Amino acid sequence: MKKLIDYFIKGLLIFVPIGLTVFLLIWAFTSLDKAFRGLLRGLVGIDIPAIGLLLTVALITMIGFLASNFLGRRFFELIEKIFRGLPLVKLLYSAVKDMIEAFAGEKKSFDKPVLAAIAPGSAVKIVGFITRESLENFGLTDYVAVYMPQSYNFAGNVLLFPKESITPLKVESSQAMAFIVSGGVSCGS
Repeated sequence: MKKLIDYFIKGLLIFVPIGLTVFLLIWAFTSLDKAFRGLLRGLVGIDIPAIGLLLTVALITMIGFLASNFLGRRFFELIEKIFRGLPLVKLLYSAVKDMIEAFAGEKKSFDKPVLAAIAPGSAVKIVGFITRESLENFGLTDYVAVYMPQSYNFAGNVLLFPKESITPLKVESSQAMAFIVSGGVSCGS
């Protein structure tokens, strides 16, 4: 009986992450497909399976292409200016845009994993990412901003540390992020 329980637990540890990931991907793609198929059915009266996924990929690619030329860039700058001018929209738009750019944009912010000492001489350390190396605008010339993602969460905190409390880590950013988000369980390899 103990062997069966061990097999079940091992199976659970493999199945749940895979199953949940597949479920979320299928849910996202079927939701997009359903929305675009309904739109297409309403406009031209035809129903093509998986057209939503293809249209989503095509739309995102087209936006990227348009944003790469002068007129498209100006158009999206205008849209961004409008979004940044609306009180509640500004907060949401800025947060989402900054987070996407931090992970995938040209100004990647989570590319400097560090180990930070909680207090001078403390043995307690925190893993995070330097997001700003100069805090002169806050009057803190000897400090850096370190983002500390939270485990099992899409949140985090920005803590300010004296530069001498920071030790760069010689690991890939993705490994450091996997380590933090998993609560120290994953080494990201």
